Amino acid sequence: MTSIKRVGYIGLGLMGKSIARNILKAGFEVVVHNRSRQSVDELVKEGAIAAFSPAEVAAAVDVVFTNLPDSPDVEKVALGENGILQGAHPGLIFVDNSTIKPASARLIAEKLAEKGILALDAPVSGGDIGARNATLAIMVGGPVEALNLVMPVFQAMGKSVTHVGDAGAGQIAKAANQIMVAAQMVAMGELLLFAQKAGADPVKVVEAIRGGAAQCWTLDVKPPRLFEGNRQPGFKAYMQAKDLNIVLETARQYGIPLPSAAVDAQLYNAMLQNGFENLDNSAVINILEKLAGETLKTKTNE
Repeated sequence: MTSIKRVGYIGLGLMGKSIARNILKAGFEVVVHNRSRQSVDELVKEGAIAAFSPAEVAAAVDVVFTNLPDSPDVEKVALGENGILQGAHPGLIFVDNSTIKPASARLIAEKLAEKGILALDAPVSGGDIGARNATLAIMVGGPVEALNLVMPVFQAMGKSVTHVGDAGAGQIAKAANQIMVAAQMVAMGELLLFAQKAGADPVKVVEAIRGGAAQCWTLDVKPPRLFEGNRQPGFKAYMQAKDLNIVLETARQYGIPLPSAAVDAQLYNAMLQNGFENLDNSAVINILEKLAGETLKTKTNE
């Protein structure tokens, strides 16, 4: 294979649909599949081609992407009945944009390699905004020769592409990313409530500290939404909880102590138990509000 012309995309959720759309806009032929047909129909109207199974997608394309909720979903779509492996042909490349266990990424790569299929685990960071604007950070594990071939597609999706290492290394990088993301979301919620309950305007506090060592993407992007009373995703809390569970499972496998991440995981699991699973991951402040007995003032509740 000398160039990628036809791309398959399986999993058209909050981020997957936007990614597939950007690949389509970049001039590639795109074959799409999703359990719910609404997103498929929407992209077909924009020029995509519909498929009705992962095997059908794999048979029709040069590279097939997946973007699915969890490790078992990717294993089933890649290796299961009527899955990608069954529709695979010589020269096919598999790329997974999902966030899954490194061990699952390695298993899938090994099974596909037995059939001569190159595999990349390529999880992304940047949320729905990054997916829509094609500014995602893409972290890649797998063979360099596959990355070189797929690079033009990655460039239609994101602003940075980093080859981290062999199979599973992309997922290790994404797990590390999610440790930091969760810590920032929790810290942001804490500092907003701390500022307000201690007698300062949290809007002004954010303005003050963003110019110093606390500056980060989270403080740049999330507080304005919270001050507007907007806690809709974004990146859903149940996905953040799932990612932290992957982090902790991997940490147990290698005997790595992660005390802060463990507390953050408890807070996100509490979101699920309180019915906040479909809110933004920044809405972990909901749990902190309950603990503090303090509700963040917004333009809608002042």
